[in-house]
Amino acid sequence: MIGSVSMYEIAAQGVGIIAMAFNILSYVQKTRKSVITFQLIGASLFSINFFMLGAMVGGILNAVAAIRAIVYLNKKRFHADSPVWLMAFIALYVSSYILNFTLFGKDFTIANALIEVLPVIGMVATNLGYLKNDAKTVRRFGLISSPSWLIYNIFNIAIGAIICEVLSLCSIFVGIWKYDLKNKNED
Repeated sequence: MIGSVSMYEIAAQGVGIIAMAFNILSYVQKTRKSVITFQLIGASLFSINFFMLGAMVGGILNAVAAIRAIVYLNKKRFHADSPVWLMAFIALYVSSYILNFTLFGKDFTIANALIEVLPVIGMVATNLGYLKNDAKTVRRFGLISSPSWLIYNIFNIAIGAIICEVLSLCSIFVGIWKYDLKNKNED
């Protein structure tokens, strides 16, 4: 134990920092496949991170995000364009939200209900971005997902996750400028 922080907590934060790096770097990737691959790795690591920290909903949502990334990386094989996938993932996100107040015992208040729905909104936005075939659309939906998670993280005082979302937003804007706006102006 270092001070009042255990080695386990340090390890959990280390996993989160590595996850943060993959998520941030995802938005400056040139291709849709690269964006989603980086997000797959980031989501897998964030799932481990949240479970290690005892944040079950964050762990579940990120585990679902990893599965979602695998489906969209193999779009043709899994027929990811089917609306069934979108509905299945949304059902899983909503189920995580409900489990937060039932199985995991979070107090149901108006404030908690509003704050806890934000990562669900973020997950739906990312899911919608993955339905398209271009990195530009993934980045645009990231402009919904990342602020949703950022607000959620601020209310939960999750410092590492706050930094991740601030840097992710910067990364999204760099990707938009570099690949979307700059190329448009050159045409």
